[in-house]
Amino acid sequence: MKRAVLRLENGMEFEGWSFGYDGPCDGEVVFSTAMVGYPESLTDPSYSGQILCVTYPLIGNYGVPEEGADENGISRNFESEKIWTRGLIISEYSEEFSHWDAVCSLSDWLKREKIPGICGIDTRELTKILRDNGSMLGMIVPEGVEKDFPVADPNLENQIAIVSCKAPIHYGHGSKKVVLVDCGVKHNILRCFLDLDVELIRVPWDYDFNTLEYDGLFISNGPGNPAFCDVTVRNIREAMKKGKPIFGICMGNQLLSRAAGANTYKLKFGHRSHNQPVRMVGTNKCYITSQNHGYAVDDTKLGPDWEPWFVNMNDGTNEGIRHKTKPFFSVQFHPEASSGPTDTKFLFDEFLSKL
Repeated sequence: MKRAVLRLENGMEFEGWSFGYDGPCDGEVVFSTAMVGYPESLTDPSYSGQILCVTYPLIGNYGVPEEGADENGISRNFESEKIWTRGLIISEYSEEFSHWDAVCSLSDWLKREKIPGICGIDTRELTKILRDNGSMLGMIVPEGVEKDFPVADPNLENQIAIVSCKAPIHYGHGSKKVVLVDCGVKHNILRCFLDLDVELIRVPWDYDFNTLEYDGLFISNGPGNPAFCDVTVRNIREAMKKGKPIFGICMGNQLLSRAAGANTYKLKFGHRSHNQPVRMVGTNKCYITSQNHGYAVDDTKLGPDWEPWFVNMNDGTNEGIRHKTKPFFSVQFHPEASSGPTDTKFLFDEFLSKL
């Protein structure tokens, strides 16, 4: 392996070894405490513009499954058609892999997708730095390559416009029609809807979906700052006048909240893991959830017809909202989690029951 260095914008450096694509990258360095699911995480569009540090010490031991799409054009094993993270930071890379579904190593996959990786890093120490100082810009630089700061901040760019589909896409022939606003949708959300006898119309983030006929509106997850999506918020407000059910996940929670009068703000280091505990407000019901977001909702600014629905048990941040009388609701976590817990998958049934 060739030597490589991870540089942070605060001047700190971590020396390690290059694997995957032999080239440099830069982006916002964030961490995830998930123990499994690196193929799903790397292909999650919500990681667009970011370099992912995985805290679990051993990565690559079960390889990478086969690429390919099903009869609906949906990826069979990944959360999108490509890797969206700009780079990968791990502690120990397993060159040997063993899994009945694996067809190649993690390093070979990263090479094919032109994504740099660095291993041999003390990821626990790096995570402590990111928790204390917040997520920050960084870069992976292999030996022999010249690259240094300054670099562009991906948070200043509309990441949703980058990852969203460019034209409407139709899926399935179910009894109910749902318009899905694609802010960077994970493919397991598509699978969940199609398993529930739904016809999906997937539209770009800035598409005027109010010109369509539908039974329900769904707003997907996605990367970056929700403040870039004013056109989507205006479309959501117009959709509310129809009174038809609206359901949002992750970025969908932030956009519905903004449409309901709330503000959003950047978290210090975000929520990225499979073990985020949330409580349903007004009850003792708690759920373990999968999350991946760097912004949160200030629910104190919600309009009088709205109320918080879930709250994060670790830091008290908002994890969902709902309208007091109309079928509008959203959650900050992933009920369809892939990979991760599916404790809250019942929320899809709750949405469909209102159509």
